[in-house]
Amino acid sequence: MKVFGSSGVRGVVNEELTPGFALRVAAAAGTVLGADRVAVARDTRHTGEMLVDAVSSGLASVGADVDRLGIVPTPGLQAYCEREGVPGVMVTASHNPPAYNGLKLIGGDGIELTRDRLDTVEERLDSDPERVDWHRVGTRRRVETARRHYREQLLAAVDREAIGSADLTVALDPGHGAGALTSPEFFRELGCSVLSVNAQPDGRFPGRDPEPVAETLGDLRRLVETSDADLGVAHDGDADRAIFVDETGSLVEGDAALAALAAAELDAGDVVVSAVNASQRLVDVAESVGADLHLTAIGSTNLITAIRSLQREGRHVPIAGEGNGGVMFPDYRVSRDGAYTAARFCELLVDRSASGIAAAHDGYHNVRRKVGYDDAEERAAMLSAVEAFATAADAELDTTDGYRLDYGDAWVLARPSGTEPVLRVYAEARERERAEDLAARMLDAIESA
Repeated sequence: MKVFGSSGVRGVVNEELTPGFALRVAAAAGTVLGADRVAVARDTRHTGEMLVDAVSSGLASVGADVDRLGIVPTPGLQAYCEREGVPGVMVTASHNPPAYNGLKLIGGDGIELTRDRLDTVEERLDSDPERVDWHRVGTRRRVETARRHYREQLLAAVDREAIGSADLTVALDPGHGAGALTSPEFFRELGCSVLSVNAQPDGRFPGRDPEPVAETLGDLRRLVETSDADLGVAHDGDADRAIFVDETGSLVEGDAALAALAAAELDAGDVVVSAVNASQRLVDVAESVGADLHLTAIGSTNLITAIRSLQREGRHVPIAGEGNGGVMFPDYRVSRDGAYTAARFCELLVDRSASGIAAAHDGYHNVRRKVGYDDAEERAAMLSAVEAFATAADAELDTTDGYRLDYGDAWVLARPSGTEPVLRVYAEARERERAEDLAARMLDAIESA
């Protein structure tokens, strides 16, 4: 049974993702992980507590005691798992709309399970996990300190003195998600003046959708522009991503932010890991310092699997990530962490403006589109049309994840989402018209199906 996509299990609650299914996944995971204790946390989604109850029951039924952390960012759960040496289950749908929820599985080292471990959990789902006798059923306890310990770990891991001395004003948009309970206090403790919008935890996401993209960040951009803030920071629902707005109120492209952070981290001989939709900006940075770029299929699970493999080979991977704001600093932890990423970006602001940082990695235009499908038959027809278009194109074809066409001066990629019933199209070129044209041609091929 194929359950885990590019970043856990996700679906519309009580349609694809029911409490019964969540219980089954948790029981299978508990059996595979074989731990006496498992931590469970959630983001702010309206359906989160219901699914936490189901997950806790599934874990208890196979003999695992459950630490219930409440609402915590995904990286906060990961910090807890690492500190306590216990695996975890995060109930979140990250950037997906409010009707969705999902599950992410975390190992006792605080890192999401790699693809091979997830495959083992999927295999266990095909058979009913062995339940324990009644007197060995796991117990539950509430943990109230996870958010505070997470902030303390963050503070110890960044250059608090440099950030504090820069006298920064940071505007935060947690998007009503789990970051609303951690990021404002964290940046105050860093010595920043903090302004906020959409900072009330609310699983219906009344202010904006959970995905931090240009179309949803109007409130944050206006706040930055009217308050003379030095930086705007937006999170997704579980706060493992950070997207930035510069001091003029302009969106900083996620690819530009990743390139800037990579430029500050990479040395000759290092490896940076990204996905097949990696921007040429990142290619330019890696080439300029003599680092290698390792490309994977899209999604945090695939990046993590590649990082762990490279580390076992003795390669140094100081940074990895995608242009959606999901960045990893493996020397800190092999996990995406929106607050940590934002603090590392603040370190760059000590002697430069956010707009200046973005301008250093400018010169490319990105276009992203998506097309929904209703069922497996329609999905297959769309992919068949994309394959026909791609194989006939006069371009270099990469099928690592979907169909990427590299034209030398530009590229376009079409792939099925691992978390939503959509096909995503990405294009990049030095001229916006060129990127728009490539995306439009790919979309025409998809829609012809």
